[in-house]
Amino acid sequence: MRSAQNTCVIIRGRGRGSNYPDDIPAHAGRPSCRELTISFTFPSPRLPAALPSPLPLSFPTGNITSLSLFVSVRTCREHPRSHCFLSSIYPKGLFPKSATELSMQSPIDTKRAGVSTFIAQWPIYSLGWSVRCDKGLRLAVGSFLEEHSNKVELVQFDPDTSDFAPESHLAFDHPYAPTNIMFFPSEDPSCPDLIATSGDYLRVWEIREDRTELKALLNGNKSSEFSSAITSFDWASFDTRRIATCSVDTTCTIWDVEREVVDAQLVAHDKEVYDVSWGGFNVFASVSGDGSVRVFDLRDKERSTIIYENPTADSPLLRLEWNKADPKSMATVGIDSSKVVVLDIRFPTTPLMELNRHKASVNAISWAPRVGRQLCSVGDDSRVFIWDVLTAGFRPENAGEVEPEMWYGSTAEINNVRWSPVEMDWMAITCLNKLQLLKV
Repeated sequence: MRSAQNTCVIIRGRGRGSNYPDDIPAHAGRPSCRELTISFTFPSPRLPAALPSPLPLSFPTGNITSLSLFVSVRTCREHPRSHCFLSSIYPKGLFPKSATELSMQSPIDTKRAGVSTFIAQWPIYSLGWSVRCDKGLRLAVGSFLEEHSNKVELVQFDPDTSDFAPESHLAFDHPYAPTNIMFFPSEDPSCPDLIATSGDYLRVWEIREDRTELKALLNGNKSSEFSSAITSFDWASFDTRRIATCSVDTTCTIWDVEREVVDAQLVAHDKEVYDVSWGGFNVFASVSGDGSVRVFDLRDKERSTIIYENPTADSPLLRLEWNKADPKSMATVGIDSSKVVVLDIRFPTTPLMELNRHKASVNAISWAPRVGRQLCSVGDDSRVFIWDVLTAGFRPENAGEVEPEMWYGSTAEINNVRWSPVEMDWMAITCLNKLQLLKV
């Protein structure tokens, strides 16, 4: 049983405008910017589902042009911890319900403490981080347009100034919206600077000084003039020649991208395969419309192991990520589900834990690189949750009581999340036409 504890939520607001009360101290060096602080305590280890409404605070009246809110959560345990995120707050409520409401109430602030925003010219879905040690914090984002012509754009981020530098000369057209984007998974700057995308086919692109050009178009279904959509893929960091793809035609295909040939192709599931993830050399897992998580070993292609099945009948599993830092664990998400299921492959069929704090469908998950203790989830409830998942023998008595250790609130549904493999302090999320980098 958990011991009784309190959770203290500390709110620090910062506003800019006029007619502030005299008892709000001026921010140092900025007399027009004032700060205010309140706090309240909940006699529970849980985060509140929502902050008190109205907040126990009288906001400064007058000509307010912007107002921000820091939310710091400190759990009073033997080793207290404190984490902060920044979210927007407006006098009408804690989180605007739509982008329209956001644009009506406040100009978009692209640089705030802990949050930096890049605004694209189109809706963003797919994203990937560069791993090369000579490229700093570089990302690629793909458009989500319901037409044939889509875009992939490369963006450089400077963490010292919080500035984004779009590399427009490296942007390239993409047939259909890319379902996934990954850079060549090596830190070595002597390796080729490559990026892979999926959609109607798996494509590998080479990034040159002045342009990005197509290096290979990989088609695993040459017996037909029609291609089956590639729903996702994973590029193996332990063997950079190999990419595993999954498709709506129920197959998983292992490509040798150096030779541009198929290493193996397996009928993996009974229905469409929606995601795939490497777990180690020769070993990968996939999820499908049949609601199962299956593990494959390429040394025995005729067999697979079902380690989890969605208890909801006829309910697909859409997302899967194997914990690269701790291969005993993986996480999956079902269609229209607000629950993240964490699995320990040593105990098939029974989840290690279920994370239930989202209030709407979870859209994406990402493990923290190198350490593998933390898992991030994002969803249609406009929330980012970071969970401290102790996989080594941790099995809570009541999985429903597992709480996120950090959270962030956006202004719209969040489509995707990727933790930086280069700087673990940063993660990227996408919503609407925004790429946001959060410092954690």
